[in-house]
Amino acid sequence: MRKFLFTVLMAALSLSVSLASDNDNPPKKTARMLRHAVFFKFKDSATPADIKKVEDAFRALPSQIKEIKDFEWGTNNSPENLNQGYTHAFFLTFDSEAGRAVYLPHPAHKAFGKVLGPHLDKVFVVDYWAEK
Repeated sequence: MRKFLFTVLMAALSLSVSLASDNDNPPKKTARMLRHAVFFKFKDSATPADIKKVEDAFRALPSQIKEIKDFEWGTNNSPENLNQGYTHAFFLTFDSEAGRAVYLPHPAHKAFGKVLGPHLDKVFVVDYWAEK
């Protein structure tokens, strides 16, 4: 019986040492991601059809520009009323500043700008490195 209790005690001690050493080595952080956040305020004259055309053109960019690693978008629904007329938010993710540098002058991005331009009142852009 003593031998059995000694074996159980040693196994428990070994496990606790192993768990303690895992706390000394926390999991590695995920790689940083470069986010390009774009917010649009449309002109009062922009019709729902005009705005849909802009949305469709922006949503097409990830299939046209391989440097875009992730994409999401949506329209404002905040109850705070602090959006100052900005209604649309688009978030693009890049692996690097070099990827963003390819995107900005890319012909597909320039073509999108021509679709957007006649309907845009204001744009607000923030780029940042996201970390978790």
